[in-house]
Amino acid sequence: MGSLRDVVVLLGPGLEPWRCSRFEWDGDAISRIDRVGPVLALDGGALVVIPGLWNSHTHMGDSCLPDGATGLTLEQGFFRPDGFKYRQLAAIGREEHLPHVVAHLRYMARTGTVGHIDFREQGPAGSELLREASRASGVESVILGQFSGVPFGADLLMANEAPLPEGARGELEAILRVADGFSESTMNDLTDAAWREVRALTGRLGKLRAIHCLENEGYRDVSLARTGRGDLARAIDLLDPHLVVHMTVAGTEEIGLLAASGRTAVLNPRANANLGLPLPPVRALMESGANLLLGTDNGLLNSPNLLAELDFTYKLAKSQFADAVRPDPLAILRMATSNIGAVLGADHPGYLDAGLPATFVVLDFHQPHLRATRHVPASVVSRATPEDVLATYRLGRALYSSERFAEAGAP
Repeated sequence: MGSLRDVVVLLGPGLEPWRCSRFEWDGDAISRIDRVGPVLALDGGALVVIPGLWNSHTHMGDSCLPDGATGLTLEQGFFRPDGFKYRQLAAIGREEHLPHVVAHLRYMARTGTVGHIDFREQGPAGSELLREASRASGVESVILGQFSGVPFGADLLMANEAPLPEGARGELEAILRVADGFSESTMNDLTDAAWREVRALTGRLGKLRAIHCLENEGYRDVSLARTGRGDLARAIDLLDPHLVVHMTVAGTEEIGLLAASGRTAVLNPRANANLGLPLPPVRALMESGANLLLGTDNGLLNSPNLLAELDFTYKLAKSQFADAVRPDPLAILRMATSNIGAVLGADHPGYLDAGLPATFVVLDFHQPHLRATRHVPASVVSRATPEDVLATYRLGRALYSSERFAEAGAP
């Protein structure tokens, strides 16, 4: 059993801040929360307990190559078969690769992240490596595998008729024996017939599906030239993805299409900015009512630090809303917490209450830049740093616990 006394807890799916005299957990579940009253401002600091953060779009495989894509375009750095990422991953051995991935997952825990959804390259072997790293770190990895090679040549993609080659079909089955789902890079990587096969097999097995859409204009333009439809429309119709990643250059009709479909979008503003791409239309996506999540994307581009992503996204959204009021910072924080349940289900609620999973982060709001906050949620989103994370728990297990947390007499 663990217990914290006199803390501020962001409670329920709305993440409302409450001062609580006691916050306890027993095993993997929260056993007791004694509420005193709502609180927004602090005068002398407090420990602030928030739900564990979910990073909903990562490529942890290339975390061994930080800033390796500097100076490269999206195509030069990340497209198969000759992109920098794929050439480098092919050259690194498992014994060298695995410690990099484990270390970055532990860094994620150090920065308040309890789980991530990873788009994992290198076929079944890539998914197996990440599964091992997840076990070593305790951070939950929801793994979406990818083919190890390019299944189709340019001529077959242009004709857009061929089914999956037998070898690719066998590799897909092998990936899904290890991974939680599947995602190729773009809709332009496979034919329409192949996407129908992917949807059918993942559906039978109860696996997740995801796809990158509208990261740049080329995603839409190539799809239109080959099939007469944009990549988002094809994705919704053919793949029925649980996650649509990026939406960076989405227009009004495409945003409306996403919202009407009920699909969840994952935004990656820092990665888009790092590549010199347009920034995603956060305001329009929020106003559409679509369920939104956040991700840090490739390790080549960004550290997997969701606190930095929250800050960047909040300020980007405020700029797009063009006033000092919108959005509510809690709407941004929900993109890394309670919005995850729509994708991963009831056993991943992404919020805190008695009887729910003991998956939370303890922040030190005694620090000078936090202790006199006038708005706790805004300070969580825009001021908290990795140095302010005292502990990260997943299902009652400490993934990270600082010396300061132990010195305070915490469990």
